[in-house]
Amino acid sequence: MNIVTIGGVTVGLCILAHYVTTWWPGMKALRKDPAKHAAALLPFLAAWAYGVLTILGVGGLIGWIADTTLWISNWLGDVALVWGVGGQAGQNVARATYLPLTQTGGALVLILTVGLIAAVKKSQHGSDIKRGAWCGITLGTSAGVAGFAAVPLAQAANWLGATVYGAFA
Repeated sequence: MNIVTIGGVTVGLCILAHYVTTWWPGMKALRKDPAKHAAALLPFLAAWAYGVLTILGVGGLIGWIADTTLWISNWLGDVALVWGVGGQAGQNVARATYLPLTQTGGALVLILTVGLIAAVKKSQHGSDIKRGAWCGITLGTSAGVAGFAAVPLAQAANWLGATVYGAFA
């Protein structure tokens, strides 16, 4: 598993800031129909949760893609920090511990991957889904704002996987 750097977290937060800024309908529109505008966040948030799950130690091709995405994000963010604002790169900001996925939790991530690929190809929200997954991968192991979600998401995936596969046993 790759470790996220400040540059990687910065990339994730930039994706989040861009998405929220482009989503923001304005206070008047939000007060008029909050449910409609909140529902527009669901594809991004669901994909964000998926991205967090994939970086939690999923192996194989899915884990390799998540690790590679994190590595590239770390590199891009570190370059942007050094050359863009004169900062320093490579500082470790990863969580000290995380809850790994069980075998059935990993199987659930595989099922979610198939659904995510289909949603990206068929949904009008394909761009939101891709950005949400990327954001989740970059923030999933961070110790800051988003790191708190890793354990509950892993527990939910493990429980749901055990429940689904327990029904077939």
